Amino acid sequence: MTDQTSTVHATGRCMCGSVRYSISGPMRDVVACHCTECRRFTGSVWHASATRRGDLHVRDNGQLKWFQSSLHARRGFCGNCGSSLFFDNERNDYMVMTAGTLDAPTGVRHRTHIFLAEKGDYYELADDLPKHERAGHRLTIPEA
Repeated sequence: MTDQTSTVHATGRCMCGSVRYSISGPMRDVVACHCTECRRFTGSVWHASATRRGDLHVRDNGQLKWFQSSLHARRGFCGNCGSSLFFDNERNDYMVMTAGTLDAPTGVRHRTHIFLAEKGDYYELADDLPKHERAGHRLTIPEA
C-alpha cells in the first residue's frame, strides 16, 4: 500500500471516514467468504474484492490498525469506528478489501461463495452462484 495516487478506478472508506482508500487498477469480482474467521471479523458473511498491492493507496490519519489473525495473514480495521477493511496475506501479491466499504459504483459483481463447510447455521443461500465447501476457485484480478 502506498500513499501515492494515479488514475482512480474505485474509492472506499470506513464508516467514520478516518481510513480512506483509492484503487488505481482493476479489482477482482466479489467472493463471499463464510469461514469462521471472516464471520467473526465482520459480524456476518464477508463479501470481499481484491486488487494488486501496488494499486491500493490508503490515507488513514493513523487510524488503520492491524490484527495478526494467522501466521501469514493480518486483518485491517479502523481504530476509531471499528470498520472491517482489509485482509492481507503476505503470500499473495494482492490486497483484499471489504466490498461494503467501496463507494458506488463499484464495478464488481458477486461471483462465488467459499468455505461453506464453516457457514453459519442462522442463514440460507438462495442464489445460483457457485458454492465451495473450502476455498474453491480463486477469481483472478483482471489485467489493466
